[in-house]
Amino acid sequence: MKILVTGGLGFIGTNLIKELERRGHESWACDLYNSHRDQYKRCDVREFRQIEKLIDENRFDLVYHTAAEYGRWNGEEYYENMWMTNVIGTKNILRLQERFGFRMVQFSSAEVYGDYDATMREDVMNEIPIKQMNDYAMSKWVNEMQVLNSASMFRTETVRIRLFNVYGPGEHYTPYRGVVPAFIYNAAHEKPYTVYKGHKRTFEYVKDICATLGNLTDTFRPGEVYNLGSEEQYEIKYLSDLVLNLLDKDDRHVTYKDAEPFTTGVKRGDSSKAKRDLRHNCKTSLEQGVRETISWMRETYDSSEKPSLAIPQ
Repeated sequence: MKILVTGGLGFIGTNLIKELERRGHESWACDLYNSHRDQYKRCDVREFRQIEKLIDENRFDLVYHTAAEYGRWNGEEYYENMWMTNVIGTKNILRLQERFGFRMVQFSSAEVYGDYDATMREDVMNEIPIKQMNDYAMSKWVNEMQVLNSASMFRTETVRIRLFNVYGPGEHYTPYRGVVPAFIYNAAHEKPYTVYKGHKRTFEYVKDICATLGNLTDTFRPGEVYNLGSEEQYEIKYLSDLVLNLLDKDDRHVTYKDAEPFTTGVKRGDSSKAKRDLRHNCKTSLEQGVRETISWMRETYDSSEKPSLAIPQ
């Protein structure tokens, strides 16, 4: 297949392209930056002309639409970027899908479940009014509604996937990224960070998630929506303790609080449908995944930084 990954220089995008290429697909990427890689085009999905030119010239079979502004606090501070990229960017892709007829995988988020405190099944959204708790969550749910409307009006074929807490090599630290790189980076550099003890999460290693995403090339079911979560939940403090132990650090720079405002305390996702249809399998343990993530961060960041990200032997 000829496949485009929007946001192809990002965390999930880079890992996904490696998986698709491993399977023999002609895999293209687009993102905001210039790049030396083959089969790449600089392209801002917010700008219709740019994404139109790329798709018109290549006529892709499938588009994985990963391009997005990520994170609830990022969405508070940079809401213009959030809404333009996530919502207008997705609308641009949909308009081109309606014209050219490619299939699409739309990347949503478990954040769409808002403050729902029971098991998060895919059909919950059809049965219960859900209140999304931040701009990021709202933008992701708006995108799902846009996808459904396009399918109804123009018979476009899209699969929606809802990610939970994907982590692993390729995710650079910023104050707005996930909790795994935040804990690793701050603990290694003896910088302060906060642990919310009342929160529990599942964690999904990126290579496991990309294997599931790759399976969509063979088992694409238009109109479906899938949770891509894992089975075991961990207290956030467990993750912090694991990182500290692997880095041979203590918790003198950690502040403990009971709960973070405007976010769900416990996320329990049901991924049985993805296991059935997509052979979804989160086989990498959190301990193994975090160790590999630390190794990647050690290799990626400037070796002159002190203290290093080396794992003690």
